[in-house]
Amino acid sequence: MAKKVAAWGIDIGQYALKALRCRAADDGTQRVFAEVFDFIEYPKPLSSPDADPAALVADALKMFLSRNRVKGDKVVISVPGKDGLARFIKLPPVETKKIPDIVRYEAKQQIPFPLEEVVWDFQQMGAAPVEEDFALDCEVGIFAMKRDQVERALKPFNDAKVEVDIVQLTPLALFNWVVFDQIRDLPPPEQYDADNPPESTVVLSIGTETTDFVVTNGYKMWQRSLPVGGNHFTKALVKDMKMNYATAEHLKRNASKAEDPKALFQAMRPVFSDLLSEVERSMKFFSNMDRAAKIGKVIALGNAVKLPGLQKFLTQNLGFEVTKPDAYRGLAGPGIVDAPAFKENLLSYGVCYGLALQGLKQAKIGTNLLPPEITEYRVIRAKKPVALLAAALVLVGFAVNYFMHYKSVESAKQVGYFDQPVKGVSALAGNATRWSTEYNNSKDQFKKTFQIGKTFLKNVEGRVLWLDVMRSINACLPRKAPAEFLVKFNEKHPPDKLTPEQRFTLRPDVKITDFECKRVDDLAQWYAGVKTNYENGVNALPADLRPKNLAGAAPAAEPDPNADPNFDPNAEPVADAGSPQDGPKGPGWVFQLKAHHFFNHRENPEDLERYQGLNYLRRTLLVNLLQDEVPNPRPAELVEGLSKEEAATKLAELLKTMPQTLPVKKIGIQYPVFIGQGEIRWENQVEVDNPADPANPGKLTVPRYDVLIQFCWEEKKALPHDPTAPVIGNAAGNGN
Repeated sequence: MAKKVAAWGIDIGQYALKALRCRAADDGTQRVFAEVFDFIEYPKPLSSPDADPAALVADALKMFLSRNRVKGDKVVISVPGKDGLARFIKLPPVETKKIPDIVRYEAKQQIPFPLEEVVWDFQQMGAAPVEEDFALDCEVGIFAMKRDQVERALKPFNDAKVEVDIVQLTPLALFNWVVFDQIRDLPPPEQYDADNPPESTVVLSIGTETTDFVVTNGYKMWQRSLPVGGNHFTKALVKDMKMNYATAEHLKRNASKAEDPKALFQAMRPVFSDLLSEVERSMKFFSNMDRAAKIGKVIALGNAVKLPGLQKFLTQNLGFEVTKPDAYRGLAGPGIVDAPAFKENLLSYGVCYGLALQGLKQAKIGTNLLPPEITEYRVIRAKKPVALLAAALVLVGFAVNYFMHYKSVESAKQVGYFDQPVKGVSALAGNATRWSTEYNNSKDQFKKTFQIGKTFLKNVEGRVLWLDVMRSINACLPRKAPAEFLVKFNEKHPPDKLTPEQRFTLRPDVKITDFECKRVDDLAQWYAGVKTNYENGVNALPADLRPKNLAGAAPAAEPDPNADPNFDPNAEPVADAGSPQDGPKGPGWVFQLKAHHFFNHRENPEDLERYQGLNYLRRTLLVNLLQDEVPNPRPAELVEGLSKEEAATKLAELLKTMPQTLPVKKIGIQYPVFIGQGEIRWENQVEVDNPADPANPGKLTVPRYDVLIQFCWEEKKALPHDPTAPVIGNAAGNGN
């Protein structure tokens, strides 16, 4: 039986070169065997002012190769997370085979450099459900690094004639390590619940200059590079205690044996606080970004964690138990894992462990930032001997075949007898071959052109249809207060005597803070649960605001104030409303918008009350969502900063290409409902301009009304698309 290939994980850090050689287990268990490890500390950190990083790394790599053999093994190296770029994006529902095409398009938007200047790769994250070959809630990680930085990382290995197989970002290596070694009770992908995911684990890998912050639940991950590392503790001692770098480094490593430990820790305390602040900020950002995530534990790596008091300080201030592993659960090999030198530097081998796992194909993330031209060259080089041998055998076969046919022809040849027929047949065969070749070439060219057009149309039509829906929803958001309300309001409140609060409550915009959509097989089931909300909302509209030929709502019998506190008892029932059984049927999409507005007032005279809270949304947003089409917002933001003449010219050009209206019902948006009855809250604090003291803006307690809005969408094509026409956004600046 052939021996399994081994893999080296090599981490060239700022302080030392760490390497670990592993081989996959053959006993069916989820573990790997460590065969060799190495730890080569530089004479001085690479970040020292008087250090020559290239020479120090070259010497360390030379020493490593002098006592270790890497030929025939996979070699996986890491590059710092701060030098790379990681973006996690959610794709719209898309066919699984089209995900690579969509990601290539997204990469151009997400990577802030021309793609020819970077090396990038991507991988699907998590467990996206697939229905009928469509991936739903698909999240993709895009990872990139500038080409010159990758080449700089490969240079020491190229100089040492070591072929690197995989280049990986340090945070992704840490992710592979923690999922394989520390998170052992993950549910299978088909049981993964995005609304109730497993607890997340935070990994703090404290390096020399930076700290890698990685948080994952085993399926999803998020990472950030913190600008605080172990070297900052040394620099604090140099600055505060007036000593040279070497002495400060020695004191830091032996802090508990110092003559005055209290003074030592007092000098390093600001760095403790900086590290804590960065970790807290990262945790808060992650929690705000993923509301469903729950952090369960924090694992610390790196030799800097050995600093006395650091682990206890983080535990007390973060509110989580910060642990450091005393062994690796998935790593076997008694001669290695029990070695004193390995145990002493155990906290530094997490990255090497994760790199080796990827080399053994045991890792969850398998992206590779090795330039593709290097991989292509190696594949061709490996196949050259086989190709040459095959070519030689083919030539020998042709020669033998030719010789045998030549002998046959010569044996039956009569002088002059076959010459004329042979010439005629040869000419006909030549023409037939030429015609066949021309036909096949034309046929192949047609197939390629047809396939390109087909693929292009499929990709573009789907994306444009979603953009049409977003543009139409955006156009439905209110941009100005109802005219009749302003007349009544100005009668009671002259514009020149308005208080700051009253001015604020005249803001007509509706802020959308959350936007979700879900595909359902039968919209009738959804409508059955919200039919009453839809009927009440439509019947509460004044007669002059109701769209014509409105379907799906039952005529109102008697007002029911208990069912709807904002129900207008003076409104007339819906004309031509249709039967109560009307409603959407078949497959489609359900959209949910979480929104709020401040168009509310402390004074509640009867003639103003019907324009605030839920009634304001009914008279504006609901009315627009019930229309066949709505006016297209004018592109005011596209001419901001231009002179009046320039703005007029540019607007005139834009208005020639943009549609005057945007479809709503025509594109399939219908049956908008408000979920629940919200209430106006007065406790929100907002900042407003203070003319007397611009540096200190004032604070206002303003009325805020929150609401959930749902509607369904049946896919229809309604907008004529001109590829030269601009995509007009929301000129009023509504949050969407």
